[in-house]
Amino acid sequence: MPVEQIYTGCLAEAAYFIHSNGEAAVVDPLRETTPYITRAADNGVKIKYIFLTHFHADFVSGHVDLAKKTGATIVYGPSATADFDFHEAHDGEVFKIGDITLELMHTPGHTMESISLVYINEEGKKEFVMTGDVLFIGDVGRPDLAVKSDLSQADLAGHLFDSLRNKVMKLPDDIIVYPNHGAGSACGKNMSEETFDTLGHQKEVNYALRADMTKEEFVKEVLTGLVTPPQYFPKNAGMNKGINKSYADILASGLQAHDPAEFKGLMESTDGIIILDTRHEQIFKDAFVPNTYNFNIDDNFAPWVGAVILDIEAPILIIADEGREEEVVTRLARVGYDNAIGYLKGGIDAWKEAGYETDSIISISPKELKVKMMGKINIVDVRKESEYYSEHVDADNVYNRPLDFINKNIEEYDANEEYYLHCVGGYRSMIAASILRANGIKNVIDIAGGFNDIKEAGVKVTEYVCPTTML
Repeated sequence: MPVEQIYTGCLAEAAYFIHSNGEAAVVDPLRETTPYITRAADNGVKIKYIFLTHFHADFVSGHVDLAKKTGATIVYGPSATADFDFHEAHDGEVFKIGDITLELMHTPGHTMESISLVYINEEGKKEFVMTGDVLFIGDVGRPDLAVKSDLSQADLAGHLFDSLRNKVMKLPDDIIVYPNHGAGSACGKNMSEETFDTLGHQKEVNYALRADMTKEEFVKEVLTGLVTPPQYFPKNAGMNKGINKSYADILASGLQAHDPAEFKGLMESTDGIIILDTRHEQIFKDAFVPNTYNFNIDDNFAPWVGAVILDIEAPILIIADEGREEEVVTRLARVGYDNAIGYLKGGIDAWKEAGYETDSIISISPKELKVKMMGKINIVDVRKESEYYSEHVDADNVYNRPLDFINKNIEEYDANEEYYLHCVGGYRSMIAASILRANGIKNVIDIAGGFNDIKEAGVKVTEYVCPTTML
């Protein structure tokens, strides 16, 4: 394919590698540079341009590192400002990549510098458009993430309407739309699982592209149901405007192997230290280093770290399954957590063999929960508010305390009370349980399998129609 979509599922993020006749361009690269340099070498091409469709808020890009290593020019859209050298492109500017052309369209709305890139083949046909966060499959970009903008959300939504109607929607119906994100990203509300589509089909099925929609209707619809973005978003957007620690230095620090004594010493002597155990939650629960937070690497690891760990500059120690340490450091760096200072050599087994104390969290099945509910117990549903109001356990003393806001709602817990925690499948509830336990709320019990298994076990649930403000 002339355009390779490089999709990273845990971030629901798509970067693009384009090459023709000895030259290449990269669009919206992640933090690590190797995937793009390797592709260039494999195809015998030189990376000429690195395009950023906007200042991303949900991940930290590796554009500065990549430019240093390849000599490529970084390109942003009109009005962009940053601490590094880049080419500020203008609307309609064209860039030659071998025998093909990329035409830049200034498409403000998600942010004011947002651009889309139209791929024009050797015959002059417009084949693809990389829309960044302006147009997704099934949705459009949210207009409330611009950092330090003097424009209101409604102003940005109005710009987004104009960009879509006056530019993107005037492209050929058979052009392939390649967005920057898919389902699971917090950059939109209603994204499809599909990662590309024709513009013509999107005009038929995307609520925001209805032909009869007025600007006022569009603004109202795109602003309805927006939830507070994760707290790390503005921090990542700010980092993307600056020159950050190099990925190589991040790896060198994070991949220091510490024996249990060294690890323990760092825990006790480092101010603000955070210990992340990235093993599966149902393995973690049986034995873990005290005061450790559990974020299973095999799920939406980085976005949940970003949502919950407030101090993005905190030093981090890692406990991981053997051989996965680099993956953990990389995924932390993608969302700006650059200060890992090493991992526990030999993992939890080495810790136990050294004779050091471990902690544990009780985890019960939904059938056991059903028995417990014959008495009076506190059940905490850590799913999002919209999930809770859609359907939840029907009992007295059921509380919705979303994991997203655990740093705020931790004050609602009583250290003398016992709490049974669940989410939808078991991932978020163990994160919550580990954080609560590390912060003095010791009487926490995890419900394995989460809400899906709770319903299957026959526990009574209550259904509500979700209020539109929570969608």
